[in-house]
Amino acid sequence: MIATERPNILVVCGKNKKRSRTAEHIFKNDNRFNIRSVGLSPKSVRKISESDLNWADFVFVMETDQKAKIKEIYSFLELPTIENLNIPDDYEFMDDELVEILTDKINDTLMDVYEL
Repeated sequence: MIATERPNILVVCGKNKKRSRTAEHIFKNDNRFNIRSVGLSPKSVRKISESDLNWADFVFVMETDQKAKIKEIYSFLELPTIENLNIPDDYEFMDDELVEILTDKINDTLMDVYEL
C-alpha cells in the first residue's frame, strides 16, 4: 500500500446506485481522504475500472462476492487492501440507517488503518 498524506478510498457496490454512492456523498467533503464510488455491474452508473484500482489506496466493498469478483477480474494488478463492510442491498440512496452504518464502519476502519 502506498502511504499518502490523503489516502484515496474506493467504495464499491453492485450498480453504484445506492450504497457506494451514499458513501461517496457522505464523505465527499471530508479532508482526511479522497473518495470515489463505483459499481461492479455493467449497468453501473460508474463501472469499476483498472484506473480506479490503480488510484485507490484502500477499497471498501459491500459484500463478500464483490471482493472475490474484483480479485478474479483484476488478478493481474497489485490490488490495494479490500475490506468487506457486509452491508446488504436493502437500502435506498441516503437512507438514514445506511448513512449511519457507512459512517461508523468507514470511520472505524480508516481510524485503525490510517489513524485518521
